[in-house]
Amino acid sequence: MLQIEHLTKVYPDGTRALDDVSFTVQEGEFLVVLGLSGAGKSTLLRCINRLIEPSSGRILWNGTDVTAAQGEDLRLIRRRIGMIFQAFNLVERSSVLTNVLAGRLGYVPTLQSVVQRFPAAERQRAARSLERLGISDLAHKRADDLSGGQRQRVGIARALMQEPQIMLADEPVSSLDPVLAHTILKYLEQLNKEDGITVICSLHFLDLVRRYAKRVIGLKGGRKVFEGLPSEITDERFKEIYGQDAERVSVV
Repeated sequence: MLQIEHLTKVYPDGTRALDDVSFTVQEGEFLVVLGLSGAGKSTLLRCINRLIEPSSGRILWNGTDVTAAQGEDLRLIRRRIGMIFQAFNLVERSSVLTNVLAGRLGYVPTLQSVVQRFPAAERQRAARSLERLGISDLAHKRADDLSGGQRQRVGIARALMQEPQIMLADEPVSSLDPVLAHTILKYLEQLNKEDGITVICSLHFLDLVRRYAKRVIGLKGGRKVFEGLPSEITDERFKEIYGQDAERVSVV
């Protein structure tokens, strides 16, 4: 279980990206964080794995205080939290296989990872990850030769290599067309159901939330303004999350 307790993040310029946010995520849940750009979604996800340091509050994972972890303890925590980025964060000039193998950097000796001499067992693990994402045929293509949807599948395969218990997906479909958006979210849904991986995914569009989320956290201006089931997001609650002038936009 993941517990977020009174999480606050204030950036050096005074921007309060998160303001006293608290909620709990059950093991194996598919949780969506919903809100406009600038609502605090990315900051929240990056605080969970300490890519961004919270200003105050606590993050507890199965009783371990993530916010207090340092050194080797923090490295071991991060190893089990996969991250999928909006901008893919691939090494563009490297092959798909090399990018996916990067997900094992927390498991193999440093020297082997630096010279990219991964053991055969790790290469076989990478091949299985690529097969699960339907991109085995792309293993030896360069990342910069891929489409956006293919790049995001590489990003998921890389995160899967960490053997994660939690998968953080930061706006994973915002740059993709509607068909590809569903494809990517279906892969995340599959990992959630088949592997029991807890998924915390930030999204913009309500129809995607209704299709994939088990539960929703709504952020506005860094504050939690909604927590509940997708079906509980009425027109009134939608306005609370997006503002009074917001109109619903569908993704087919």
